Amino acid sequence: MAASERDFTAPTVQLLTPEGALRPSPEAEPYLPLVEALDDATLQRFYRDMTVSRRLDVAGANLQRQGQLALWVPSSGQEAAQVGSAHAARPQDHLFPSYREHIVGMIRGLDPVRILALLRGITQGGWNPEENGNFHLYTLVLASQTLHATGYAMGLQFDGATATGDPETDAAVLVYYGDGSTSQGDANEALVFASSYETPQVFFIQNNQWAISVPVSRQSRSPLALRGGGFGMPGVRVDGNDVLASYAVTRQSLEEARAGQGPSLIEALTYRMGAHTTADDPTKYRTDDEVAYWAERDPIARYRTWLESRGASAAFFDEVDQEASDVAADVRRRALELTGPSRASIFEHVYSEPHPLMTEQHAWLDEFENSFDGDAA
Repeated sequence: MAASERDFTAPTVQLLTPEGALRPSPEAEPYLPLVEALDDATLQRFYRDMTVSRRLDVAGANLQRQGQLALWVPSSGQEAAQVGSAHAARPQDHLFPSYREHIVGMIRGLDPVRILALLRGITQGGWNPEENGNFHLYTLVLASQTLHATGYAMGLQFDGATATGDPETDAAVLVYYGDGSTSQGDANEALVFASSYETPQVFFIQNNQWAISVPVSRQSRSPLALRGGGFGMPGVRVDGNDVLASYAVTRQSLEEARAGQGPSLIEALTYRMGAHTTADDPTKYRTDDEVAYWAERDPIARYRTWLESRGASAAFFDEVDQEASDVAADVRRRALELTGPSRASIFEHVYSEPHPLMTEQHAWLDEFENSFDGDAA
């Protein structure tokens, strides 16, 4: 039998249809109680975060086009996958992003201006994870964060910080990566170690259909969720444009990880509506029909329709729109006020304690730069 004739399909967990109706797929039925347990405030928070994320995405892209950022990494279209999964984590969990999880960081308490500073090139790391909800640093080296996350999850085991039976303290790790990263060796090595050591970890693949200009169909002949089974862990495919499905499946997977049941893998089917980064032109490799197809499955629009069916008022949506505009305006204002780092920042944090070599190099650099004073005269 030819490979093209084999059945490589995988069931997809979906709670909200693209039209915004709560109609769980058969695979979603076990997750429905997790959604039914959510209060109205949390359900509204999902919408707020997705709307803020999209508005911030526009602001970031505009700043880059105006020469204020070296690069912007769009996330439009992937809001449901990110917001749902981020809210599924507990405060003690550790989240390892790739480089477009802006709203995930904000949910964990990160000031988005810290992201803009990184993409402006004026910070050498970005932020301290311990001060920002255990949201770790962006990783522009594809898939290397999967190894970082797996090592951290192993450390939680060694420290006895997981699988103790106390849900208030047991911790797990959630790591984000894309369909393109699944082809990297690092991601596969991380899956091997995670499975071998049964780490408290969830691998969250945002399958946005394109690894820059390479379609996911070129990378994998079968659904990425099926790779979980090949590494000895559960693999679940979810509708990544359904915030309820993204939340419920991630929540359940993280609870199992904290309970000592080992790692799991989630493939969130979504779509990158914009460019891979502002250095990319997606019109060179995508068709208008494809973009239109996914636009009809917009994660924010479908969720709004469902909230409206539950009685959410027009005043609520107007309030959210205003909040999103205010956040974007504030971020833009503060981004324009950013200044470059001092020379001293090059030498900070190289060693944990003052070091004579750093002192010597700092002095040399000062002398070298000062030697140019007066040359113009």
